Amino acid sequence: MQDNKKVMVIGSGPIVIGQAAEFDYSGTQACQTLREAGCEVMLMNSNPATIMTDPSTADHIYIEAMTLEKATAIIKRERPTHLLATVGGQTALNLALSLEEAGVLDHYKVKLLGTSLETIRDGEDRERFKQRMLELGQPLPISQTIETLAELEGFMETSGVPLVIRPAFTLGGTGGGIAETKAEARALAANGLQASPISQCLVEASIAGYKEVEYEVMRDAFDTTIIVCNMENIDPVGVHTGDSVVFAPIQSISDQMNQLLRTAAREIVSALGVVGGCNIQFAIHPTEQKYYVIEVNPRVSRSSALASKATGYPIAKLATRLALGERLDNCINPVTKETMASFEPTMDYITAKVPCFPFDLFPESDRALGTQMKATGESMAMGKTLEEALQKAWRGAGIEQAPLYPRWMKHADTTELWNEVKQITDRRLLAITALLDRKETTLEQVVELTQIQPLFITVLETLLSIQETLDLTSEDSLLKAKRHGFTDQQIADVLEVPVDSVQQKRQEFGIQPAFQMIDTCAAEFSSPTPYFYGSWSGQTEVTPSTQKKVTVLGPAPIRIGQGIEFDYCSVHAVRALEKAGYETIMINNNPETVSTDFEVADHLYVEPLTIEDVVHVLEAEQCRQVLVQFGGQTAITSS
Repeated sequence: MQDNKKVMVIGSGPIVIGQAAEFDYSGTQACQTLREAGCEVMLMNSNPATIMTDPSTADHIYIEAMTLEKATAIIKRERPTHLLATVGGQTALNLALSLEEAGVLDHYKVKLLGTSLETIRDGEDRERFKQRMLELGQPLPISQTIETLAELEGFMETSGVPLVIRPAFTLGGTGGGIAETKAEARALAANGLQASPISQCLVEASIAGYKEVEYEVMRDAFDTTIIVCNMENIDPVGVHTGDSVVFAPIQSISDQMNQLLRTAAREIVSALGVVGGCNIQFAIHPTEQKYYVIEVNPRVSRSSALASKATGYPIAKLATRLALGERLDNCINPVTKETMASFEPTMDYITAKVPCFPFDLFPESDRALGTQMKATGESMAMGKTLEEALQKAWRGAGIEQAPLYPRWMKHADTTELWNEVKQITDRRLLAITALLDRKETTLEQVVELTQIQPLFITVLETLLSIQETLDLTSEDSLLKAKRHGFTDQQIADVLEVPVDSVQQKRQEFGIQPAFQMIDTCAAEFSSPTPYFYGSWSGQTEVTPSTQKKVTVLGPAPIRIGQGIEFDYCSVHAVRALEKAGYETIMINNNPETVSTDFEVADHLYVEPLTIEDVVHVLEAEQCRQVLVQFGGQTAITSS
């Protein structure tokens, strides 16, 4: 046993906006890793729909309310030697801090694994975070930590408005937002102070319009640090990263700025003493080589799951091993089984993330996006072009493309479309596409109004250009459309022909999808891990076996009425099939889930759950048996 360690792992509790299935994924990986290391593991989590609370995950499971009283009772009974609190999101961190402040950890001699509580406070406590960044010489927006409304008034006298209100120790930006007027600032600050467990908010001069990027960093206790992944929001600062379309790796900054931010990220995690995963958010000036540090999450975060699945690098698993005292340069990368975990992942494809919102179920709700997260889940997709990745992620999120934007936008009043753009709603990119299609605006006008990088507006223009020039009789035209993410149905809609005609023409030209590996190393080293994404470029890397096999369709993104319980069902379906001697194939596009862990099924495909995309996988695998009933309504619909 690992020094006879008895480890208590704190989960994230119920799914809420800003804290969803990604912590079931990270917590499950942590429990498995601890047990592999010989630790006795007990788990506290109140969510019965998770794989984490399955009896097979830990030695002892406590499905209890995530409260100080319940946690104390468990510690008193089980007497753990160590506590792991950095894989359960904000809920776990806040509970660990409460245990320490109440003297429970000292009384029962429980040590924290990985990142210390002092480091957590440095990242989560807004005043401490500000002071630590200033000590490091890292640039911050003009700001002040407040605990009363009177302090807000003093800040507004010198800085004016607009302001950003960021409550301390809350998840998904809860209680915060952007205030355009002093009255809005007072209301937001009052709400934020109430939402914060320590009644504290950071009030900062607005930098809305700056580019927002994230760096996912890993560090061990011996100060070896790597950048696992960097990600870029299409929306500038002002929209929560969980509500923005995201591309990885970053597409629109210079190498000089990238190196500057890489250095800053390494210095920050080193100075804070983070052990494990850390997420750092930066704001970049629209035209100058200047940046600000927005936020540091000294734990496995919501973005960590996306970074893990986008690169194939299992952040939570390796973060747990680092918490146990291992070194990055002594850990084998579980994907390649050849390179060390200190080898930075490399991507030879583009990953896109599209958020999913509940607004269609609540028509009267406010669709405007801001610093407080509203998305319930997310769709992930990979492709060789930005356009391909974006279109795949769009359809994976269930967004109507008829052929490039929803049907109602074809007939909507121009003013209505502009309102979607100016108010910054979840339909903003689609409305921009519709306006560009109508020739109602130009790239320059859109960039000036939205502060979205020209590159991303060019993506929309490229899609429109392909749509306008589509020619079913031209192999080049058809191949170009497929390589930019168009489905057969979209092409049929554009040309107003039956979809069968498009499929037949594709077959005549020999245009077929290729499935390639996500291997963390851009094929520089061989990888035995069958983790695939589909594209229309290059050669396929799938060699179907002759074994009896079954494909399981996963549940896709989390929505109201379709949550993590279907991930639980899908994983158990795979386990049951494997026990029965079947080769298993999983198709799912939700980066937050356990079912998209490459170690769950024999073959994993990150593809949209649509009929066309699923059929392509079945053809590549030569699989004729499919289970759809474990993935909820999404899986049933796709069949």
